[in-house]
Amino acid sequence: MAKLLIVEDDESVRTLAARALERDGHNVTVATDGTQGLDAIRQARGGYDLVVSDIRMPEMDGIEMATAAAREFPAMRIMLMTGYADQRERAEELNGIILDVVQKPFTLAEIRARVGKALSCFA
Repeated sequence: MAKLLIVEDDESVRTLAARALERDGHNVTVATDGTQGLDAIRQARGGYDLVVSDIRMPEMDGIEMATAAAREFPAMRIMLMTGYADQRERAEELNGIILDVVQKPFTLAEIRARVGKALSCFA
């Protein structure tokens, strides 16, 4: 199916999301922060069908990563995740760069549905 990158510093959330999306048949790569995520995006030359990233992370946050990735790969599709209202507001400034912001905590069914919807917009 799709080639996905999950960028999340919380191991349990990262593992949960990756397993759920792999069960849907997606090829999932993971990164533990925005710096690793941006490195993975660059190595793949922007070749991910969708990047799903937490906003609040050490090193480089998801908004910085999304901005840098979009600058280098304008067609990059990015979905952000957050459990913080103030971070969600920051993400609203990225209209045109991000597709959606998923509120944490989320269920397996919810992350699978949101990713499926994001991917179907470009099928």
